[in-house]
Formats: sequence, structure tokens, C-alpha cells
Amino acid sequence: MSTITYANLLALPGISDYLKRVEQRLVDDVAWVGGSTAATAAETLAAGGKRLRPLLVLLSSPAAGQSAENLIRAGSAVELVHMATLVHDDVLDHASLRRGRPTVWAQHGDLIAGATGDFLFARAFAVLAETDDIDSLVLLAQAALGLSEGEALQMLQTRRPETTPEQYFDRCTLKTGRLFAAACGLGGRLGGLGDADAKALAEYGRLLGLAFQVADDILDCDGLSTATGKVLGTDLIGGTATLPLLYAARADAEIAEALRREPEPAAVHPLLARVGELGALEEARDTARELVRTAEEALDLITGDLDTTPLRMVVRGVVDRDT
Repeated sequence: MSTITYANLLALPGISDYLKRVEQRLVDDVAWVGGSTAATAAETLAAGGKRLRPLLVLLSSPAAGQSAENLIRAGSAVELVHMATLVHDDVLDHASLRRGRPTVWAQHGDLIAGATGDFLFARAFAVLAETDDIDSLVLLAQAALGLSEGEALQMLQTRRPETTPEQYFDRCTLKTGRLFAAACGLGGRLGGLGDADAKALAEYGRLLGLAFQVADDILDCDGLSTATGKVLGTDLIGGTATLPLLYAARADAEIAEALRREPEPAAVHPLLARVGELGALEEARDTARELVRTAEEALDLITGDLDTTPLRMVVRGVVDRDT
């Protein structure tokens, strides 16, 4: 989300305190196993982030339930799963930087990075089990399964400019949307909302996740590496079929060929400029704006005692996010 939106959210009552408690819980959860795995997991934690997924847990809970310790547990659990996916993604992508810091893979290699990601996944479920809510565990397990399925789909779609937007969104729902959905559903459920409201929150989260992913893909074409912590054009270089690149490839054979075969380093920035000239970035932004509108419609279905204003702030801040 945009820096301004995030700052406005932090100014709301209780949010900063909740995020501090989640952060301390994460430190404790990562250190739990001890030894070298705890050390490499701590490196991932130290890379920071806005902790958007834990924040969604809190914002999806009615005010009366926001003091519950289970929301801290759920916030830590969803962030541990997210951290695990980042570590595993860096192994698959051979990524040297994450948020401007060397990745676990870059510093320690495949085996240590794989073990670190596995530990983070396992720890997440151990933490959530402390809630004694089996349905919450099922919700997070379904999200974790989706992550694996989504990764497999991404590999199948790599260097395939003929991938359709519908196939792209199927992949993004699995890789991104389901964990956002789980965070929102967990907050509603553990905060005391009924099943129908928790489902509406999960749908909001899924759509938010899709809009977030589209915005992330736009940043890879048109962002600043100092803000994103990644090398500009990583998706194009790696042949990842993202929405702006797919829109551009549909209109331009040169972009399609660059997606199909890794471009020369000197060609990357001119190709990215071409993506913008073709209108593909603005087309992707329009798609993200439509996802935002639909996400807000999901919030309109909630009948329980939940102030949805902060959730609307989050989703509206996604399209023009700067990090």
C-alpha cells in the first residue's frame, strides 16, 4: 500500500500496539527452535516489512474482540507463512536481494534456505494451534496448499507469453489471494463474527490480494529498486508471466519474445519503457482498480459489528502503492 495510507492506519487507536505485540511474538516464534535454523529465520524476519497480513487479521476483527491473544497468534502465524514463501521463492528464483538485503539463499545456499522455509511453515501451524480452533487451522492449511499449487502453476506459465489473464489470476489467487483471504477470515472468526461475515471478509481478502499482486507486478516494470528492494525488471528477465507483461506481449511481438527468451541485460530497461508506451501499465492499473471496487462490494455484505473503514483504506491504497 502507499506510505501515506500505511501512516494513516498506524495512527488509528490500537494498531501500533498490536503490531508491536505481533513483532515480539514473531521474534519469540522464530527463536523457538534455536541453533542455525533460528539464526537464518531471524535474518528473514530482520528484513522487515509492513506486516500487512497480521494487520488484516486485526482490522477484520470487531473492536470487542481486538484484545484477544488469539489475534496475536493468528497475526504471527500468517506472517510466518508469508516469510516461508519468500524464502522458498528466493530459492526458486535465485534471488540475491529481498527488501534490499541479501537473501538466505544468497548467503547460505539451497539446503539451508529450504530448511529455513520449512521451519517457518511448521512453526506457523504450531502457533495457530494454540488457539484451539480447528477451523482456523483448516483455513490456514488451505492457504498453504494453495501456495504450493500456485508455485507449480507459475513454473508452468514461465516463458509463456500466451498465458491468458484468467490463467494469471488463477495463479495469483493461489499464490497471493488465499493467504490474504485467510488473514481476513481468521480475524473475523477469532474476533467473534459469524460464518457469513467471515466468508465475506475472506472474499475481500482474496480480491485485495489480487489487486496487491497486480500492483506489485506494475512496480517491477515501473518502480524504483530503492523502494521495492528488488532489481527492476526481475519478472521480464525471469520470464514470469505478469499482467502488465502479458498485456504488452499481446500487442507487441518484441515483448512476447523477451518473455519467451531471456533478454540481454542492456535491453531490459528499453523493453520496460516499451511496456509503458504500449499502455500496458495503465491497463493493469485499471484492472487493479476494478478489483478494488469489487473488494469493497464484498465488505458491503458484512452485517456484524465491524467498522470496515480501515479495510477500505487498505484496499484503496493498493493501486498506487510505492513499496
